[in-house]
Amino acid sequence: MSTESTKKLLAVRHLGLVPYSQAYEIQQRLHTQRVEETIPDTLLLLQHPHVITLGKRGTAEDLLLPRREYDERGIEIVETDRGGQVTYHGPGQLVGYIISHLYSHNRRLRWFVETLEEVISSVLRDGFDLSARGSDTEHGVWVDSGNEPPRKIAALGIAVKNRVTMHGFALNVEPDMSFFKTIIPCGIRDKGQTSLRMELERTGGIRENRPALMDQVTELVIREFCELYDYEAVESP
Repeated sequence: MSTESTKKLLAVRHLGLVPYSQAYEIQQRLHTQRVEETIPDTLLLLQHPHVITLGKRGTAEDLLLPRREYDERGIEIVETDRGGQVTYHGPGQLVGYIISHLYSHNRRLRWFVETLEEVISSVLRDGFDLSARGSDTEHGVWVDSGNEPPRKIAALGIAVKNRVTMHGFALNVEPDMSFFKTIIPCGIRDKGQTSLRMELERTGGIRENRPALMDQVTELVIREFCELYDYEAVESP
């Protein structure tokens, strides 16, 4: 009996801290290669310098400061072709860009997005004992605790061209959360934003012997991504 794996291959690339425009160029190049079927599905894991991105439904009304103040604070503003509205990216936030041909899964985009929400929710539940879930009304992942309103911990935004996805998720591991106060994130005014570090500090989950949060989260994301999308990960330079 053959023991060869029947799982789909997933190339995983760790890019480090990369400007948004550079990461977008990498996505575009990989997207073309995936459409041409010269590479397997690919997951890019990285962080960005301070940047605010406006998705297809984002408007200037979602920016709470004059443009010059963003410049003065060293925050780039970029219009992009992902779905959704306005969000912030910066150091301490794990960003995952997914170049995946939907025929790889023989599923629709809705399933793809809902599964991505479950990937992140599983990381937070199983890795850090947080009550995390997707939402029936808003894309993203939310943390619940007691009677308090849910807090958004991860944003999602996907674009699809020629059946191949681009963009992905942004998970707040331990960024400077004050930058979210300069925008109306994802157009949501009545719910707060949070990070993994904030939630662990709230619950007493921060321990001296805990591995570096970003490294731990990255490892868990790859594991859950492969588990729920049925991939076998291969590290790629």
